[in-house]
Amino acid sequence: MRPVRIDVTDDASVASAAELVGREYGRLDVLVNNAGMLNRKHATEVSADDLRLEFETNVFGLIRVVHAMLPLLRKSPAARIVNVSSDSAMFAKATEEGSMFARSHDSFAYSATKSAVNMLTVKYANAFLDDPELAHVKINAVTPGYVATDLNGFKGERTTDEGARAAVYWATVGDDGETGGFFDDSGRLPW
Repeated sequence: MRPVRIDVTDDASVASAAELVGREYGRLDVLVNNAGMLNRKHATEVSADDLRLEFETNVFGLIRVVHAMLPLLRKSPAARIVNVSSDSAMFAKATEEGSMFARSHDSFAYSATKSAVNMLTVKYANAFLDDPELAHVKINAVTPGYVATDLNGFKGERTTDEGARAAVYWATVGDDGETGGFFDDSGRLPW
């Protein structure tokens, strides 16, 4: 096992990665979609072009990678997809009075992209369940919480190890595990 670096905005990079995995391993057991970008800009200043930039990485990149890897995931007896989302995608937190997410106007596009990631997770899960060749694939969205990373200037309260817990759990969940949900390391979250 080894990580493969992919430019999720580049079709050739994604295709090359899929070809490499197929050639070396013949299948893909776990796909963690963790690519993400945040262009800090106040909500009132965000243009359609600004939104396109973040959607290209955070949403279209995810779709591009899942699409390219599906033939390899079909071959795995217990394939798992984990889509890394964000607390900022939760409508419950975005509408909660006094919540940092209700007033985080500079993550306008990012929050929208991560909400899209959550919806895509549900739609993929339902499509997989209806396809006999993909019904074994579990796909879930996770939030790592407020992790200290360069995305937030290392202001987060959680370590990267703490932030990785939910992703690792859902990447290794058993055949009886859920699919199409949104979770942190404490359990299911509201959308």
